[in-house]
Amino acid sequence: MTDILPTGRGVVLEREGVRAEVGSVAAVLRSVTVNGADLTLPIPADRAPAMCNGIILSPWPNRVRAGRWVLDGAPQQLDITEPERGGALHGLLQFAEYDVTEQSADAVTLTATIYPQHGWPFLVETWVRYELEPDGLTATHGARNLSAARAPYATGSHPYLKVGDAPIADLELTVPASTYFAVDERLDPTGEVEVTGTPYDVRTPQRVGGLAFDTAFGGVQHAEVADGRGDVAWLTAPDGSRTTLWQSTEWGYVQVFTTHLMPSADGPIDAIAIEPMTAPPDALNSGQGLVWIEPGASWEGSWGLRYAGGA
Repeated sequence: MTDILPTGRGVVLEREGVRAEVGSVAAVLRSVTVNGADLTLPIPADRAPAMCNGIILSPWPNRVRAGRWVLDGAPQQLDITEPERGGALHGLLQFAEYDVTEQSADAVTLTATIYPQHGWPFLVETWVRYELEPDGLTATHGARNLSAARAPYATGSHPYLKVGDAPIADLELTVPASTYFAVDERLDPTGEVEVTGTPYDVRTPQRVGGLAFDTAFGGVQHAEVADGRGDVAWLTAPDGSRTTLWQSTEWGYVQVFTTHLMPSADGPIDAIAIEPMTAPPDALNSGQGLVWIEPGASWEGSWGLRYAGGA
């Protein structure tokens, strides 16, 4: 463990040219490199994550409309954490301190408990395990229901991806997904729409510099599925190098967010978040993608990043 930082206590993982830094607040993934090439947008040691960079989203990713949902006929009201849009954003652990419960040179497990609170009457233990791979990193999320009743659960993460030093605008994005979620002015979903014939059809590569996305994708195809996992999105640099997001097959959704306003020491920069999710926006209302965990039972699922160099 290192000194306490704005991202909490830091953990450094290293393995044969692969390196990751993790912070204990929101179990944030501060950086991942393979042979010196960045797979994620690094978070400076003296700063908190900008625009949710690298944080864990639990027990729901994205938004709950107006923070309201209904449980067995009883209305629930979550705290509003996105006042400008009037919703409850990115779960209940965004500023929570996780405990490091296991650690080795190339892996770490961080654990945090979600306690009953406004709009969330459940006690759920959660964890994430980051483990280095020869070409990247695997993140395994887990949850155990400590309540007396079954609990709904969804999760995700919010990494901003890079392909080494290649300019973000010059990268090409591919997401083999057949649908996207249309949204209203508050970014709440209004329906799931086929991507064919829309600007959101990125089944063939599109240049990131031409995109303006804050978009959740469904109908995600897990390309080249093996061991219950498959590639769901990738960024390709002009030299052919690539950063790939893969997900376990039960992770059926991906959010893509592009911005020209990511803060940095040199002023605003381009950035692209490609967010693995087990459920789409407003899942506590739609039920889509939710996992219902019985009392005493647990759930686990994984995603990861992989890097391949170019010619």
